[in-house]
Amino acid sequence: MCGICAVYGIENPSPLRTRVLALSKRLRHRGPDWSGCYVGKDAILVHERLAIVGVGDYLDTGAQPLFSDDGKQILAVNGEIYNHVPLRKELGPEVKFKTHSDCEVILALYKKHDKELCNLLDGMFSFVLLDESVSPSRIIAARDPIGITTLYQGWDSKKPGVIYFASELKALVDECDDIISFPPGNVYDSATGKTERYFKPSWWSTDVGPVPTKPADLTLLRETLEAAVRKRLMSEVPYGVLLSGGLDSSLIAAIAARETEKVAQAQYEFRKRKLAEARSGPPTPKGEIDEFLTLASWPQLHSFSIGLENSPDLLAARKTAHYLGTVHHEYVFTVQEGLDAIPDVIYHLETYDVTTVRASTPMYLLSRKIKAMGVKMVLSGEGSDEIFGGYLYFHAAPDKVAFHQECVKRVKNLHTSDCLRANKSTMAWGLEARVPFLDKAFLEVAMNVDPAEKMFSKGTQQEVDADGCPKMEKYILRKAFDCAPDGKPYLPRSILWRQKEQFSDGVGYSWIDGMKAHAEASISEADFAKRGERWPVDTPDTKEAYLIREIFESHFPTDAAARTAVRWIPRGDWGCSSDPSGRAVSIHNAAYSAPSASE
Repeated sequence: MCGICAVYGIENPSPLRTRVLALSKRLRHRGPDWSGCYVGKDAILVHERLAIVGVGDYLDTGAQPLFSDDGKQILAVNGEIYNHVPLRKELGPEVKFKTHSDCEVILALYKKHDKELCNLLDGMFSFVLLDESVSPSRIIAARDPIGITTLYQGWDSKKPGVIYFASELKALVDECDDIISFPPGNVYDSATGKTERYFKPSWWSTDVGPVPTKPADLTLLRETLEAAVRKRLMSEVPYGVLLSGGLDSSLIAAIAARETEKVAQAQYEFRKRKLAEARSGPPTPKGEIDEFLTLASWPQLHSFSIGLENSPDLLAARKTAHYLGTVHHEYVFTVQEGLDAIPDVIYHLETYDVTTVRASTPMYLLSRKIKAMGVKMVLSGEGSDEIFGGYLYFHAAPDKVAFHQECVKRVKNLHTSDCLRANKSTMAWGLEARVPFLDKAFLEVAMNVDPAEKMFSKGTQQEVDADGCPKMEKYILRKAFDCAPDGKPYLPRSILWRQKEQFSDGVGYSWIDGMKAHAEASISEADFAKRGERWPVDTPDTKEAYLIREIFESHFPTDAAARTAVRWIPRGDWGCSSDPSGRAVSIHNAAYSAPSASE
């Protein structure tokens, strides 16, 4: 993951180089390893690099912007392309690559497939590609299907024809009076002036049409998620897993631990075999070794958790880590430390959404600790609750049609909430978060399950299956990992069947309570009464929301910036509280007296 900043449509770009470099410098936390700049005939592309793949051989592979073999196409990318090796093979030996970067394949795909290349990519990415082989030059920009990476597009009404792109809002806010969050799954083409959707999976339109009817294939669910984790272990630097102790992060950690163990054993056997061959024959070609050794970790998988003293997440994560045998690190923070960090968190998040700020603050604090240990990449569990309807308020869905439509809408809007949080909270410290649940293949399987199998109840109405397992939220996901093919359970049953706790709750209930108390003491009744006059659009409805909006405005005072923020609110028409905390849902406490799976 990196940071990109680009300006296109400039008549004389050279004098603007210093200014665009200054704008890109605001993104350097995303890419502290190196900076690159290209000034073309009518465009400037700047890249701030975080080196994960193509890190350290004599080619300095991965340094960007990247150039095509004839130098006429120039590329700046933020992201990871997990299928770059098979894509290189499919392109054939006639295509010569200059680097080992996973992103260089985009240039070759562009020459063969034009902007249709986006559908061939399996990964998370935002990129800007400048083509100077045509006149006028052409630029295309694209964002990954769900919006795991961040990208903004802006315009200045005083400079018609000039277009800006950047990984974060802060690079554009002083230059543009019109800014949008670039839509995920879309590609912009300057040749047509249009932004068009390229990502059109089978489930995309089912929020307004027929719902799926396929029964849940638990084996396929498990194997597809395992494959999603496996491909995301592509790394040449130490990595770890974020472990809250909840179902989603614990499953990702369990799979990663298994895969890391397999790879460590395979690498040992590989090295032993090649050493024997080296003693008796010609040396192993370097390319063969590079292709195999794509994973980097410590001898054991490391896991990381955060919470207030004795919080639910810390206790559950500790138990999970012990079971999985990870080297576990936990950070205990205080409410005051969290409150102190909020202004910086909002600066990096670039949103005033209460839910996102609540959950991002502990994630932001933990990311700093992780990066200080020398780790650059972590796996995280975002997306599962949207895919499976795992938030507790989903229990109030009136029928399976409404349940599924809400799932689709939540997945479509992940880029405004959980993806934004996971990306910006970690990248504030140059730490990359990868999210296996949002793998395209896994989404295709999970989003096409009959939603009747995802629905759940709580308390005395909760059913149990033939094995005594409660039909609770994310039941089919839990059931898919309830029994491993090798006979060894993936997780302790108390973790596998643990009730959903939203991250901002799980780190300790006092965290949200402390935020509310701090806002109550900070915002006067007189100011709060005039909130509609100050913010007539998206008016804050609580003092906590008021305080967060006020801090956001101090960082980003323009209307253009405010229009990029989106608030996360549960379904009011289902009778749900407007407070996004899981504890605000009526069944939260009742659920703890529901049937549970035995240990």
